[in-house]
Amino acid sequence: MIQLAVHSDLSEIKKLTEAGALAMQERGIFQWNEFYPSREVLEQDILSKELYVLNEGARIKGVIVLTPKMDEEYVPIEWLTPNGNNLYVHRLGVHPEVWGKGYGQQLMDFAEEFAGKQNYASVRLDTFSQNKRNHRFYEARGYIRLGDVFFPKQSEHPFHCYEKVLD
Repeated sequence: MIQLAVHSDLSEIKKLTEAGALAMQERGIFQWNEFYPSREVLEQDILSKELYVLNEGARIKGVIVLTPKMDEEYVPIEWLTPNGNNLYVHRLGVHPEVWGKGYGQQLMDFAEEFAGKQNYASVRLDTFSQNKRNHRFYEARGYIRLGDVFFPKQSEHPFHCYEKVLD
């Protein structure tokens, strides 16, 4: 079940993101680190009612942030649709113990259905340029790569921006 996160989920969510960061780093993917995503960022996501959790049983298996707010880093990107009616995906993460079991697909299905029901023109996101698996994941879902942005606190490498236009 996917539902809005509540404050009591925060510790488990932070543990999930820390486990994900470590597992990615062990594979040479330095997308998340000790600074990102911070507990403060996750807490703000919860307070903003933008962080969703995928629960199975009593455990959180995955997380995703859905927001209509465009980060200033995205301004230079030549998007496929006009700015102003777009849903942005951030902090999609699945606990590494259950990688490969389809939870990421479920979270993105949820994001795209949510965007469609809210009449957004598109779904936009970025993913780390060194995470080739993510590129294949999003491209297989119909996302188009448009350009790069940088988040220096996360990495010296760029992040690729993607957009999927909704019907």
